[in-house]
Amino acid sequence: MSRRLISSGSPFEKQAGYSRALVDGDWAFVAGTTGYDPETRIMPADVADQARNAIAVIAAALTEGGFALEDVVRATYYITDAAYWDAVVPVLGKAFGEIRPAATCLVTGLIKPEMKIEIEVTVLRRR
Repeated sequence: MSRRLISSGSPFEKQAGYSRALVDGDWAFVAGTTGYDPETRIMPADVADQARNAIAVIAAALTEGGFALEDVVRATYYITDAAYWDAVVPVLGKAFGEIRPAATCLVTGLIKPEMKIEIEVTVLRRR
């Protein structure tokens, strides 16, 4: 299987020169994904809604690449305020609770002030 690039249609991908996901054989690498609504491209104010949107975009990219959330082996969460953690835990638990990938959460700044969470994942196709 050759290297395949997956786009979510976000204008940022072309502007900044990256792919939402890159598939290489049984591996997929999903770029940091923020919480813009995948249809309206509007950023909700609520961090939990942002997390849900990011997971939806990630899941769609994985599906397009022939993967599923169940294939996620590593997740990294970036939040802009430690106080957001309690709000995003239930969202992350719903998406990844049965999968239980290795995960890390970092408190950091993001590129735009409206961004409160960014999620990136590494995926290995289950056999």
